Amino acid sequence: MSWQLAFTRVLMRLGVKPVLSHMSQVRLARGFLDRAASRVFRAPPLSLFRPGVLAGRPALWISNRPGSQRPALWISNRPGSHPPRPGKCLLYFHGGGYIAGSPLTYRAMLARLSRLTRIEVVVPSYRLAPEHPFPAAFDDACAAYDALLAKGYLPQDIILGGDSAGGSLALAVLAKTSTDGQPPRALFALSPLTDMSFSGASFHENAQADPVLPARRADLLVDWVLNGADPADPRISPLFARFQSPPPVFLQFDGTELLRDDALRMAEVLRAAGGEVTCDIWQGCPHVWPLLD
Repeated sequence: MSWQLAFTRVLMRLGVKPVLSHMSQVRLARGFLDRAASRVFRAPPLSLFRPGVLAGRPALWISNRPGSQRPALWISNRPGSHPPRPGKCLLYFHGGGYIAGSPLTYRAMLARLSRLTRIEVVVPSYRLAPEHPFPAAFDDACAAYDALLAKGYLPQDIILGGDSAGGSLALAVLAKTSTDGQPPRALFALSPLTDMSFSGASFHENAQADPVLPARRADLLVDWVLNGADPADPRISPLFARFQSPPPVFLQFDGTELLRDDALRMAEVLRAAGGEVTCDIWQGCPHVWPLLD
């Protein structure tokens, strides 16, 4: 671990975890995340950001390709005009515990990712709890995938991605599309929250070690998000979903996170279904640390 990550971990433990531990209002959580994103995260140059609509919901498209008229937030670093048929894209679901976050929060990280991979990224703005409890976010995520297919994208041209709660959404969409016979080409998830019943051993073992997520707020999050629904429902907890020959999946997480076992057990489920899973396990990094790069 670099000194920068070590320093960031200390800052998170001292400045973020205590705030989240005592935060009891959704609007405060949203404002805290939005302010942090606007002050800390910087997108690379030559990235264009355009708000739009995907599946009836606001979305953000990031692109530097001139002449694009697609609605949503696309991230792209390929010059030239659009091809006759849509090319490959990453459909990314942002994190935030289903109660906070937005495409704008993640545009800097995803702009860098688009530059590295040279594919476009679309980030839908799914409905948030508690105003829109489960299954609103899942329904919006599935609608976004279907909307890309309706625009002419082939399933094999779509990569699903997400972090934390967004990683859970990506995996839940993967479960549905794999059983429907239209799975994406691949999926990656950063520190995914795959079990809203929080039954993993790491939820207790890493309660002190995790520098960001406070275990003591889990019950409140469940109340806001589920509103009485079953936390083991596979649409909110893909750990309990059924997968049929899933495509390759990449999971990145840290061994000191509360959600370590969410990822490890998810990998076991996917492998049991015939999937190829790569687990990239770090040590000493904060939750969803690529956001800080």
